[in-house]
Amino acid sequence: MTISISDLVKVRTQHPEAIAEAAAGRLRRPLIGDSGRLMIVAADHPARGALAVGDRKFAMANRADMLERLCVALARPGVDGVLATADILEDLLLLGALEGKVVMGSMNRGGLSGAAFELDDRFTGHRAQDIARLGFDAGKLLLRIDYQDAGSLTTMLSTARAIDDMAERHLPVFVEPFISRRVDGKVVNDLSAEAVTKSIAIASGLAGTSAYTWLKVPVTNDVDEMAEVMETSTLPAVLLGGEVGKEQDAAYEKWRKALRLPTVQGLVVGRSLLYPADGSVETAVDTAVGLL
Repeated sequence: MTISISDLVKVRTQHPEAIAEAAAGRLRRPLIGDSGRLMIVAADHPARGALAVGDRKFAMANRADMLERLCVALARPGVDGVLATADILEDLLLLGALEGKVVMGSMNRGGLSGAAFELDDRFTGHRAQDIARLGFDAGKLLLRIDYQDAGSLTTMLSTARAIDDMAERHLPVFVEPFISRRVDGKVVNDLSAEAVTKSIAIASGLAGTSAYTWLKVPVTNDVDEMAEVMETSTLPAVLLGGEVGKEQDAAYEKWRKALRLPTVQGLVVGRSLLYPADGSVETAVDTAVGLL
């Protein structure tokens, strides 16, 4: 069953079983397709209360608008799939937008943006059993480590167990690691080569097996240092796009250079494609796909 965005509330109210039915009937595909690369659009920010894009404080708060943007992005050639939380993925299922796409469930969204407990990032999203039950293709989790915050240890432990749970089901899990710190009460991710190297080393060694672990890594401040940084692990990796604002061309060039590295298999980008500075989702997505 495929419906329009305006019908979502009606279906959810009267036929909630339609979500499971749509998941069961979804056309699936391998994680890596014929291109040998992976292009994923990310939309899991709202569940952490992170709704801003640039100077627009609540840009991602309009769900109908975001779903329209996601449907446009997913329909573009070369886009392999989407990363999101259950509410968004289930809307996209009902809209028929996930046919033949890689569907990646976001697993830990408990580290709310700006909260005192932000680095104690609990697994409040998809569990491994949910991803398996719905026939989704992979999971993603966020691992921010602050050496001065005891909450980071809780996140590390729960991350390791989540990787184990995914591996038991032969499901890939994308780990997004950072070395972080608080500056004036705000969590800031360290993108120096030293910090990204440490975060990769820590993430690669978590859990009882790394057989199904992928890394989702940021590009360092100096892209020329990425080659040495990525030598830290033999695990396959995708680049974290992040928000680029008005420096879009410079960001694209950094991604282009990093995508040449042997362990880098693709790109996961969210706000900069869904809410681009020039306003065109199609142009932003096509440009990113062209980098691959």
